[in-house]
This record gives sequence, C-alpha cells and structure tokens, in this order.
Amino acid sequence: AAVAMADAEVLVVGSGGREHAIACKLRDSPKVRHVFCAPGNGGTSQEAGMSNVAVGDSDVDGLVKFAKQKSVALVFVGPEAPLCAGLADACATAGIPCFGPTKAAAELEASKTFSKDFFAKYNLPTAAYKNFKAGE
Repeated sequence: AAVAMADAEVLVVGSGGREHAIACKLRDSPKVRHVFCAPGNGGTSQEAGMSNVAVGDSDVDGLVKFAKQKSVALVFVGPEAPLCAGLADACATAGIPCFGPTKAAAELEASKTFSKDFFAKYNLPTAAYKNFKAGE
C-alpha cells in the first residue's frame, strides 16, 4: 500500500555518524513524518522528528517486531552485521520494504575470501590473491 505524503515512518538501523546523516536526510523528506533509529546515538536522540529505539542493531527479530508494530514504510540498514545476520531477508519475509542486501549478497562485503573466490569464479577483475588457513 502506498504511503501518503508526510505519513511515512522509517526505521534506520545503526548507531554511527553515517546512519545519523542518513536519518537526517530521510527525516527531511516531505514523505517522512518520523525516523526511528535503532539503536541510534547521542546525536540522533537530540534531533527533531527522530527518536532512538532500545533495540540492538543485530537483534533481527526485535527489529522486525518493532518495524511491524510501527508499520514503518522502510527499514534502512547501515551496518554490515545485521545484513549478514539476515535482516533484509527477515524484512522481506515480513513484507517490510528494506534498503540493504540479502544475507547472501552481504557475504561479498563480510568475507574477503568469499569475495575473491566469487570474483575468480566469474572472471571479474580483482587484484591477485591467495587464501590461507591459520598456521599456513
């Protein structure tokens, strides 16, 4: 269902400066009424039209539950950890729009070994590399 102008509530996941800046830009949209930040930071707690939520950024179940309770129009995920934990996948399953890659796609960022092997498998340009196990 389309969200009417100035009626959208958005959830920004993360606690860094990047997430703070993104939350401010989302809040400034005429389509957004309020931005929730989970967990947010000291700066986001002081912003008008924004509030921090006491849910950790890696608490996938808690974030989805909160997003459903508030009927947020969008979940924006900043940090890598919740993406690698499957937050975007869980949002999709719950029918919540989410800006962030799936767990499988996030693996490209999370694991350099996975990334380099992926690049080699599909003949994508990358710097030379070798994978080592502990003790090698």
